[in-house]
Amino acid sequence: MSNTGDGLFGLAFSKLNTVQDGGKADPQATPVENMMKQDDIPKEAALFTSALYSFLDAAATTEIYTFGFIDQEMIKKSGEEIHWVDVDKSDGFWAVPSESASMNGVSIPTGSTTAICDTGTTLLLMDDTAVDYLYKEIPGATYDWFNQGWIFPIDTAADDLPEFKVAIGKKEFLIQKEDLAFAPTDDGLNWYGGVQSRGSLPFNIYGDTFLKSVYAVSP
Repeated sequence: MSNTGDGLFGLAFSKLNTVQDGGKADPQATPVENMMKQDDIPKEAALFTSALYSFLDAAATTEIYTFGFIDQEMIKKSGEEIHWVDVDKSDGFWAVPSESASMNGVSIPTGSTTAICDTGTTLLLMDDTAVDYLYKEIPGATYDWFNQGWIFPIDTAADDLPEFKVAIGKKEFLIQKEDLAFAPTDDGLNWYGGVQSRGSLPFNIYGDTFLKSVYAVSP
């Protein structure tokens, strides 16, 4: 079975809009902006939430998005209160302060003070120094030049993976250990890691590897 797509749903801000008509820029409203214009969601509740499940969540069969309200039952089940931080929308991204990360309770450098949260990015992308710290703690991990990323043995037990946390504001969130493995590679001999280098980008990107560990509220 194969799937095709012609773009992203577009949950960032309209500044990033790249729609064209006949080769000329033809910006369109984002889904949330359209919902507000059509009174599908009230202007005072211009937010969406995402719950991106991993294979750890046996009872979940799909991702859940809500628009215009927060699923209080989801909050209750988490056993946590919502941790609010200011969002920098100036570049069109959901940019948040992220000044720290840790490995097994020990602080590690992040190479940045900002991260963007992005449902359209599959992995968690960080500064090379932070990524190196992570994979030094995973037995058998190595950088694979063919796959252009870090890999580690497919038979690695979850107990052998480190507790890896990244900060949103002043609070660090644990990445589920199993989500440090993204997908099999090398004919099933290794995992392609769920955390990889951000390259030359000046900020970290917290994609689905991170978002599967949290219930995200985006106002």
